[in-house]
Amino acid sequence: MNKPYIDSIATKSDSKYELIVAAAKRARQITNDEPELTRSGKINPVSQALHEIDDDKLTWETRNGE
Repeated sequence: MNKPYIDSIATKSDSKYELIVAAAKRARQITNDEPELTRSGKINPVSQALHEIDDDKLTWETRNGE
């Protein structure tokens, strides 16, 4: 699977917004930690973050009621 399907990722959270924020934060971490890989085009940090969410390697906590 080259790109994770939205249906499989959407089951990881009740909110699509929450998924996008989590993926964006993780993509930023990947970009900051491995700048040579992202500049060379070897990895797409957003795709990598979405794969990590799909594979249950990335988890996050929600702040309900705040």
